Amino acid sequence: MALLFLLLRPILLLSLLYFAPISQSQSAAGEDFSEELLLRPLPDRKVLAHFHFQSRAPHSTSNGRHHHLFPKAVSQLVQKFHVKEMELSFTQGRWNYDQWGGFDPISSNNAKPPGVELWAVFDVPHEQVDDSWKNLTHALSGLFCASINFLESSTTYSAPDWGYRRDSGSLRYGSLPREAVCTENLTPWLKLLPCRDKAGLSTLMDRPSIYKGFYHSQRLHLTSSKFEPEGGGSGIVLEQTLTVVLQPSSQRTVRSYSHETNLQPSWSLTSIFGRKVSGRCVLAKSSIAYLQLDGSLVAELDSLQKENKISSADKYISEGVRRNACFEVSVKPDRVLEELKGLEKKNPSVLYEFSVDKYNESRPFDLGLTWKVPVAWSCQKAPLHVSRFLMGSGNERGAIAVSLRSTELTDELLHTETSEGRCKLEVKVFQVVPWYIKVYFHTLQVYVNEQPQAVSDVVEKMRVSPSVDKVSPGVMEMLLKFPCGMKSAAITLDFDKGFLHIDEYPPDANQGFDIPSAIISFPNFHTSMQFLKDDSTDKSAILSKFKENNAVLVYTEVLLVPLTTPDFSMPYNVITITCTVCALYFGSLLNVLRRRVGEEERLEKKEKEPGLLRQLLLKLYAKFSGRPLEPVESTSTSSSSSRSKLWFIILVAGIAVFWQVYYG
Repeated sequence: MALLFLLLRPILLLSLLYFAPISQSQSAAGEDFSEELLLRPLPDRKVLAHFHFQSRAPHSTSNGRHHHLFPKAVSQLVQKFHVKEMELSFTQGRWNYDQWGGFDPISSNNAKPPGVELWAVFDVPHEQVDDSWKNLTHALSGLFCASINFLESSTTYSAPDWGYRRDSGSLRYGSLPREAVCTENLTPWLKLLPCRDKAGLSTLMDRPSIYKGFYHSQRLHLTSSKFEPEGGGSGIVLEQTLTVVLQPSSQRTVRSYSHETNLQPSWSLTSIFGRKVSGRCVLAKSSIAYLQLDGSLVAELDSLQKENKISSADKYISEGVRRNACFEVSVKPDRVLEELKGLEKKNPSVLYEFSVDKYNESRPFDLGLTWKVPVAWSCQKAPLHVSRFLMGSGNERGAIAVSLRSTELTDELLHTETSEGRCKLEVKVFQVVPWYIKVYFHTLQVYVNEQPQAVSDVVEKMRVSPSVDKVSPGVMEMLLKFPCGMKSAAITLDFDKGFLHIDEYPPDANQGFDIPSAIISFPNFHTSMQFLKDDSTDKSAILSKFKENNAVLVYTEVLLVPLTTPDFSMPYNVITITCTVCALYFGSLLNVLRRRVGEEERLEKKEKEPGLLRQLLLKLYAKFSGRPLEPVESTSTSSSSSRSKLWFIILVAGIAVFWQVYYG
């Protein structure tokens, strides 16, 4: 039997070595990871860089608690807190909706308010949602090294009904406008990637280049179908995006033209990030870079070419590439995708696709764009320009105003809703106000074209949750319907400023208190970008995301409200003087009570007693002189000194009582 085992041992070893990679690949077949980068020139001489990473894991229990590509920390969050959907964003700066666009998927899905924004949907009973939210905030705070745990308090988060998302009861929303964003938040975010920032497109994330930009927002979006009753869906999907707006440092001398426009700066990955891509992440199933030309830019380039303002010798011609003589791409694209025209799109955009798989360290990927002629264009804006500001003066009361101005959209762009033969433009407003800003919702006033209107004529639907002192913030959800031909509109709400306890003031109380950004959405307008139907488009995570038909969404400014603050120096002075008086009083009292009068007299007598030699000399002198020996007189004055100290203690105590009564 032993001889048979020795003969079969080599065969068993070979079979293990042969079948082990197959079983390993089958176990990891359910998980995948993709990385993509989108670059877009902006009209104000800046460049938009949008990184998109997607990790997917099956929800079945076949893999147990082990993952090959999917981050284990995120999987534990889903399992422990029963998270159905969650989104967390860290943002520095504010998205410029006028210059960078407000009618595209990136501006609606990835343009976030300053600071930290978190919302989550839980698959738990209604009475357990708040507990799950608090536990989730603590877990995320430790995972991303941020102050997300401040959202644990019921005064910082709300439960929207229909104004933000349609997940009534199980949705919680919170934001921290003053949260600072730094590399301590980006490093844990990068650790969730399989290759971190050591390989692939993530190597471009140079910290100084990112944080010196005009705007950057790192976002984490999580969806899970683990808790669906039928067990369907795609499992756990984690989307990590980083949106950065940078100013390219072009070495070309800027030339002026008669059209009073300057040549757009030329740029490359090296000039923007200071690095090149040495190849893809070996764990990624796809690594693709895109160069997007906005639809209005493409229309402007076509018009310049049709007007024969560009000579035919300057044309950039390459196989499979859209011909245009106004710019030159440093790397030959693999293919070109053109957006399909829709009802909401006047001009289709163009995507140049570059596969990073064929590049390596000896041949790094360094995409660059060089402009040949000056071009001026503007990105498509949101249906209405939205701004929010404060009115009033003083530290007692004020008003919040939301201004809506028309961006002169054409009638073809409007998904109109006919009601009694009139066109209506729907606007949804979601606003959370801290409890110390006591908003009077009955003071709501609506103005259309600078004329006051009845609230019932404009407000189609409204839900209000008044704030409770030190318990919950105020929440307002409104659905407004304006005439499509309006030029401007405004809504105002009056409020009173509350008073805080001295322990509730932050260290920088004189700076003011922040009111989080309001969320304005347009249900009749949707952002979606559909390109030519083919297999590669379906496999691309970012292009599949662009296909989603989401409503246009805009965040307003963060408001800074000054509140009445106490004089923090006066308590300090009172505490200092009181402590000084108490120290003198108790010190003197303790000194008198602890001192022994009889012991002091004995010690003083002992000190005054002459020495043995002196006593002998005095006795001899008295004997020979015939005079009696006189005893040494005690000079102790302990009784008088004790009496004076007792009067001093009484005086100090009287001064302390007088100060406490009249100045305490």
